[in-house]
Amino acid sequence: MEEEELRNYITAGEIAFKAKQYALKIVSPGKSLLSVADEIEKYILEWGAGLAFPVNVSVNQIAAHRTPLVDDEELIPENSVVKVDLGVHVHGYIADTALTVIFNEKYVKLGEAVKKALEKGLSEVKPGVRFTDAGRVIEKTIRVAGYKVIKNLTGHSLDRYQIHAGESIPNYKDPFNRGRFRKDKAYAMEPFGTDGKGWIKEVHSSVQIYALRKPISEENFPSGLGDVEEEVLAHVIKEFRTLPFCERWLRPEIKKFGVNGVRNALNMLSGKGFLFKYPVLVEVGRGYVVQFEETFVVTDEGILITTNPELNETIKNRRRTR
Repeated sequence: MEEEELRNYITAGEIAFKAKQYALKIVSPGKSLLSVADEIEKYILEWGAGLAFPVNVSVNQIAAHRTPLVDDEELIPENSVVKVDLGVHVHGYIADTALTVIFNEKYVKLGEAVKKALEKGLSEVKPGVRFTDAGRVIEKTIRVAGYKVIKNLTGHSLDRYQIHAGESIPNYKDPFNRGRFRKDKAYAMEPFGTDGKGWIKEVHSSVQIYALRKPISEENFPSGLGDVEEEVLAHVIKEFRTLPFCERWLRPEIKKFGVNGVRNALNMLSGKGFLFKYPVLVEVGRGYVVQFEETFVVTDEGILITTNPELNETIKNRRRTR
């Protein structure tokens, strides 16, 4: 990895870490999901970084992909479990990280188990270690505490302007996963724990996040689109490339064409194969879900955690005492 690449990963991680600390200050029962997402995104932008994907604010049984609509009125309920998943990029180099804020004593133990599982999983990583070996440790830690991992959600490799760069890090011992951690590569590890069945389903009627299916340039810009579709697609290509985005980020088009006009355009562009949809993910047993996530770069001896510098020493100490 070139020095400049590593520096960009580290800078993105430092800003993401600050954004998590900011999230802890503003997330509270009674606050709207819309204000939480908008405020965190504004905070990231004020540091001079880009948004790698819309801030997810997923409550209770919702595991992921819940970002507020531009007119969203949902409030954070009392006694809730709130996952905040955020992404920062610096020149396309991404920091992907998440935390869970727990307002219900019943789920504090679950939160501790998932956080501990993440630390143990990270402690396993060094060049050549199989992804599934880290997953085995994650699952065991959560299972011993009396809970389940969500098996069809995984960590992943990262690349420039790519949130999911082709490799999956399971949160359990998956005998079919042959991937190994490689030096100078960036990854995100993200265990999800639940008191439910340990599986999520996609809610296709609830989609708030989109992404370009493949890069489109001026030379291969599609013809035959309606005015709104063409303007929305041009904005997406220019501003977001293939990174995920949401309708909140299309406020100029919303002002011009109205909310329904933009929503219809997004549905049309998805139906024509230009956009990929990310449906909201819900635990099938309606169990509450906790998530923690960190981004790291694999080094000669282990890892450099970019999104939580305080955790690097913890991981080193854990390695020494094993």
